[in-house]
Amino acid sequence: MDRLKARLTAYRPCNAQEASDRALMLRALDTLACPLKRENGFAHFTASGWIVNPARDRVLMAWHNIYRTWAWTGGHADGEADLLAVALREAAEETGLEDIAPVSPEIYSVEILPVNAHVKRGQFVSAHLHLNVTYLLTADDTRPLRVKPDENSAVAWLPLDQAADNRDEPFMAVIYRKLNDKLRNAPR
Repeated sequence: MDRLKARLTAYRPCNAQEASDRALMLRALDTLACPLKRENGFAHFTASGWIVNPARDRVLMAWHNIYRTWAWTGGHADGEADLLAVALREAAEETGLEDIAPVSPEIYSVEILPVNAHVKRGQFVSAHLHLNVTYLLTADDTRPLRVKPDENSAVAWLPLDQAADNRDEPFMAVIYRKLNDKLRNAPR
């Protein structure tokens, strides 16, 4: 956890949302029992990948079965402090791609995401928070994709603006627009 704390401390937020969320995430590392495990039912760390094609004009999204909307890839840390490894693993599992690579090993974005109560694999999951760390990843958009039926029912490359047009989850649309703005302003 020390390395994760150091990476979060070194991360420079791009806006007020990130500054506030990063501060709370650092506090969570110091105060929450098991913040890297979902057994902490109040809040726990997750990792996501904003997967772009080499031209950086499309992003890889999955149709999320629970939320019934297009979403980035990602998942629970489940005890793993190397959140980049988590983001890469989840991206491969959810898309079928094996050639996903980080654009940089550095954190791309941070956000605290509210998760509504839901049923997953027949079990009730209470509302909680995901302390999410996002990484900018890249993959070849000509490679075949596959779904992960227990989590998603479609995987597709979407134009950046279409990916951010998330009417079903307005807060996520704000996050996706932020990720796209950062991408457009990032050096190649």
